[in-house]
Amino acid sequence: MPAAASFSIQPTSRIGNQPQPKSLANVALTSNSLSFSSQLQTFSLKSLSTTRQLHPQGFSASVRAEINSDTMQVDISLSPRVNSLKPSKTMAITDQATALVQAGVPVIRLAAGEPDFDTPIPIAEAGINAIREGFTRYTPNAGTLELRTAICHKLKEENGISYTPDQILVSNGAKQCILQAVLAVCSPGDEVIIPAPFWVSYPEMARLADATPVILPTSISENFLLDPKVLESTLTEKSRLLILCSPSNPTGSVYPRKLLEQIAEIVAKHPRLLVISDEIYEHIIYAPASHTSFASLPGMWDRTLTVNGFSKAFAMTGWRLGYLAGPKHFVSACGKIQSQSTSGASSISQKAGVAALGLGYAGGEAVANMVKAFRERRDALVKSFGELGGVQISEPQGAFYLFLDFSSYYGSKVDGFGVINGSEALCRYLLDKAHVALVPGDAFGDDTCIRISYAESLPTLEAAVERIKNALVALKPAVPV
Repeated sequence: MPAAASFSIQPTSRIGNQPQPKSLANVALTSNSLSFSSQLQTFSLKSLSTTRQLHPQGFSASVRAEINSDTMQVDISLSPRVNSLKPSKTMAITDQATALVQAGVPVIRLAAGEPDFDTPIPIAEAGINAIREGFTRYTPNAGTLELRTAICHKLKEENGISYTPDQILVSNGAKQCILQAVLAVCSPGDEVIIPAPFWVSYPEMARLADATPVILPTSISENFLLDPKVLESTLTEKSRLLILCSPSNPTGSVYPRKLLEQIAEIVAKHPRLLVISDEIYEHIIYAPASHTSFASLPGMWDRTLTVNGFSKAFAMTGWRLGYLAGPKHFVSACGKIQSQSTSGASSISQKAGVAALGLGYAGGEAVANMVKAFRERRDALVKSFGELGGVQISEPQGAFYLFLDFSSYYGSKVDGFGVINGSEALCRYLLDKAHVALVPGDAFGDDTCIRISYAESLPTLEAAVERIKNALVALKPAVPV
């Protein structure tokens, strides 16, 4: 039997010491189901009375409850939408590595995509000044006019695409912008086209929108770039979104303008098809590679949602600030979602964002110095892993990741560990044996590879490579001669 409880409340007024009944004197409340995650012992609370004297009038209430229960259980079912999601392996491994470090294990953490640089001083000072000057209240949902105007200027000068402030939405990070864009334009049953390897959240965002992620594989021999012919053969009337990320997480690949133009020609043939252009790594790029914004291509402005932010290039991950640019109809829809979820981004972060965009073209000297360091790290890692047998490398042209093919090591059996049967097993082995935290490629849609973030100092990276090489000695027999 479910738990049952009854309560009797008797309001009274007092004249002298004599209680006088009032109308509606008896109020009964019955609950037919009380649920908790743990089972409770059956109990009976026969009476509980509380008398409170008020002046000039008093109030007396007597409460009587009886609860009898054999079993009380909570419905712990979750939404099918949530059950369809996979947790982020990047975050899981980062959290696991952090826990090991806190326990005293000397783990080198190369899983998270977070620059090791401090936020440039002019940006930090702008945030501090915002606090000192009392700029700590809510801003408009879409962001301050000052920041949206600065973003418009940046997009015009650096990317060759024109927007007005009402076509810009500032959010709590680029990640929020992408999710809101997917939710705003996708209907149940729509398809979201995602080239693999992909950032781990793209397919899950599609599922949150009750859309179907359609994964298009790419090859390391082609620098993980999407083949236009594969795209063309995949598109249907259900195709609603194509997500492009250049420079790419996790591969560091950069789409050349000519290839983007070929993709644009295909997109133009499908009236329902929109494009999310994730350009968060735009400034972290290594010459001779150059960045092209998809919305700048002929005919693509009307159907492109450009996403960018401040986390990567400006070392502002904790400031949580990103933005979306596109046709007003779509941006307004994203703003509607934001207004009912988080509302506007931090006022302090927005002041810092204005300062970041004021550093100069492409972030000025501060960003250029960071990119120089990233390039030195990339070159050192490419050289070191190039000396390791059985590893295939596609040299990244941007971002700060190596996506290396270690599949020739799969199949090895290690005493005390087991069989290395894929990227996840290899990453677990390297965390256990080498104390280096990496992300398995299956999280990005390519189980042959693992991702290494080189957003750490060069000495730290050199130590990590040495540990990895030593740990792989036990796997050498699996490498073809």
